[in-house]
Amino acid sequence: MNFLRRRPLGLPVLALLIAVAGCSFADDSASVAVPSPGAKTAALCRELDRALPAEVDGLDRRDPSPASPLTAAWGDPAIILRCGVERPAAMNDDEADGVDVDGVGWLLEKQQDGSFRFTTTLRRAYVEVMIPAGRTGDGLAPLVDLAPGIKKAIPEGIAD
Repeated sequence: MNFLRRRPLGLPVLALLIAVAGCSFADDSASVAVPSPGAKTAALCRELDRALPAEVDGLDRRDPSPASPLTAAWGDPAIILRCGVERPAAMNDDEADGVDVDGVGWLLEKQQDGSFRFTTTLRRAYVEVMIPAGRTGDGLAPLVDLAPGIKKAIPEGIAD
């Protein structure tokens, strides 16, 4: 009989606990696929993670999930950096757009949603930066902020 008396009270309490637990695990950070480079490239990416700025284009760093030294993010909607990505196929295109920002070469790819993907060129690791459509009005400002860390951590050369 005790079981029956507690059951009606237990259901609302259980529902409340589930609701609270659901709220406590909510995370508004971006979710990003973590690259899986070889050991040499991963070591360079860990160095880059230590060299990245706390702010990019005036936006605070808010790393994406899952946490990894191969990814970083700033703002919301986030500017996303991934280190150790594969060589983009567009680098084989002689007509591909490129830009040099403070000594770092970038392949520029406009996405269908209006965002831009930039990937470093002539560096020992490929670093990808995604700038969402809502942030493209600032031009190359995010790349200017990222250039010193990339030059410090990722040497010039051809990625493996």
